[in-house]
Amino acid sequence: MLPLLIQNDPWLKPFAKQITQREARLSRKEKELAQNGSLSDFATGYLYFGLHRTTSGWVFREWAPNATAIYMIGVFTGWQTNPEYALKPLSKGVWELELPADKLYHQQLYRLLVCWKGGQGERIPSYANRTVQDEQTKIFSAQVWNPEQPYMWKSSNPTPTSPNPTLPQREGAPPMGGAGGAPLIYESHVGMATEEYRVGTFTEYRDKIIPYIKQSGYNTVQLMAIQEHPYYGSFGYHVSNFFAVSSRFGTPDEFKSLIDTAHQQGLRVIMDLVHSHSVKNVAEGLNIFDGTPYQYFHGGSRRNHPAWDSLCFNYSKNEVLHFLLSNCKYWLEEYHLDGFRFDGITSMLYTHHGLAKNFTEYAMYFDGSEDKDATAYLMLANKLIHQVNPDAITVAEEMSGMPGIATPIADGGIGFDYRLAMGTPDYWIKIIKNQPDQSWEVGNIYYELSRKRDDEKTIGYVESHDQALVGDKTVFFRLVDKDIYSKMNVDAKSIVIDRGMALHKMIRLITVATSGNGYLCFMGNEFGHPEWIDFPREGNNWSYQHARRQWSLLENPKLKYHFLAEFDKAMLSLAGNDNFFLSPAELLYEDKEQQILAFRRNELVFVFNFNPDHSYPDFGISTGPGKFRVAFNTDSPQFGGFGMIDETIDYFTGSIIPDRPMINNYLKVYLPARCGVVFRKLLTKSIYEL
Repeated sequence: MLPLLIQNDPWLKPFAKQITQREARLSRKEKELAQNGSLSDFATGYLYFGLHRTTSGWVFREWAPNATAIYMIGVFTGWQTNPEYALKPLSKGVWELELPADKLYHQQLYRLLVCWKGGQGERIPSYANRTVQDEQTKIFSAQVWNPEQPYMWKSSNPTPTSPNPTLPQREGAPPMGGAGGAPLIYESHVGMATEEYRVGTFTEYRDKIIPYIKQSGYNTVQLMAIQEHPYYGSFGYHVSNFFAVSSRFGTPDEFKSLIDTAHQQGLRVIMDLVHSHSVKNVAEGLNIFDGTPYQYFHGGSRRNHPAWDSLCFNYSKNEVLHFLLSNCKYWLEEYHLDGFRFDGITSMLYTHHGLAKNFTEYAMYFDGSEDKDATAYLMLANKLIHQVNPDAITVAEEMSGMPGIATPIADGGIGFDYRLAMGTPDYWIKIIKNQPDQSWEVGNIYYELSRKRDDEKTIGYVESHDQALVGDKTVFFRLVDKDIYSKMNVDAKSIVIDRGMALHKMIRLITVATSGNGYLCFMGNEFGHPEWIDFPREGNNWSYQHARRQWSLLENPKLKYHFLAEFDKAMLSLAGNDNFFLSPAELLYEDKEQQILAFRRNELVFVFNFNPDHSYPDFGISTGPGKFRVAFNTDSPQFGGFGMIDETIDYFTGSIIPDRPMINNYLKVYLPARCGVVFRKLLTKSIYEL
């Protein structure tokens, strides 16, 4: 029998062989790796390799098959080789060193001197769980991390349906984990979460940002740039040490405290996981670790990523799979994370990395360019993660639209829980840049936002960090431009700001309302953070001007930013209370000329008037019989709107055809220009039946 993926999409039948072979390859590889155990038993490299305290002393192990000698060097050897710290070869390229307890101490710095035929070099251990950078020399070293008192966890991981007690709940509403378990993700970067001109810390984020996220109504925190990376401006994408928390933000224990606090608040924490490539750096990373270019990476033309100036993992090697799968389990077990957002999936799936490809037909996915080893790794990773924590979530950042990315493996998919709807923010930027809003076609907006595969769960978003990186602007900044600097005072009059705030709210509401199974926002964008993201670099004189978040704008009652934050909070409360992510959207009305769009989702009716000039009194929308009340209104004064809608009255459906009351049940409403209104159904009878 064909997999469910193909049964649901007959257009995939010509590619049934390629799709069914995936699971067969997975089964063979899993058996090869796990032998008679489980993937979880296999993915324990972090417990074997690296530095570990034992009952009698220390043991250190490293995999370096091309090495002829390896020495541990550090402050304890004067950074010189010492026979006492020489590793001994075991088998299959593994080296080992055992030391008495008094030879190493907490926070000592060390590196490896790896020797090979014809050369040698200092390296940081591949499984190092703590690295630090010298402020003067800028050199990274591994650091012994063995505190006298290990971190004691205070809370357990929240389940997907854990309630958020902060938000007011409507009677009879489902538990808000929120939104009945649907992820409402607050994407964050710890370093730029401070307003000061410096790198923020885990402790500051724990104390200041975690409470804000909870109060705002998000239920999931997504942390960027956690794995150690030598260049801050890479946004964490050029990883050097895959098992080490970036020391520029704090210590491993401080990171654990951040996660623990989030869990106490009922927030899940997922991490951006970069397994799609690795930094080229030799001194800090895995490049030429044992003198060969192909230990972890491809050789030849496939070694270098042509767009990212980085190195491509060779997923066909079992040792590489062991390293990466162990990395997945390590973050779940050691730091109690609740899952991952996998970065750069498109680059992994194809030998051409998806570059200069538009993927306009299914044949382009199955033209022989698929990296079958990478696909097998992604399936293995998803299976492992859910073995370790069945409640963990995995999110694919995948832009080619490969069918089955977020479909269960048993149904013919690759096994991610969610895929990011990456076309949505691109679409918003495109029409905001290129079309005046009086030309926006509501039918096209609805089509672009609602089109998604029925067999996959998707997370919608207006903008992530990508849309605000240097060279672009946030949506709100693009809408209002220079007026953001002078017209955001609550007393200021500006039609530019009025337009920008109205569209900012409408764009977010319609994106949430059409999102498949969740929603994401990058920190600060919810309240219209001005300007762009740009990390300290030579080109900006190493400035932190744009590598921070100006929370004082939000906290200032004399400015309008707090209106947008209140809107965002209320919008998420609506999503959580009514749990509309569990039901598909149903189009009710579309008018290209008047720019009016209406659709139903669960017991909510969403009505949008994108027309910038015309308001419509007594506008009729066919909803079926019922009694409705305004549940949400972008024009509300508490969100900086004009308050043109009476939210206290009940709306009964009636007929717009005389003498035929039972034939056409229409909800007749007032629709102000540039406004989105949500009506909640209270009764199923029309006014004629009461």
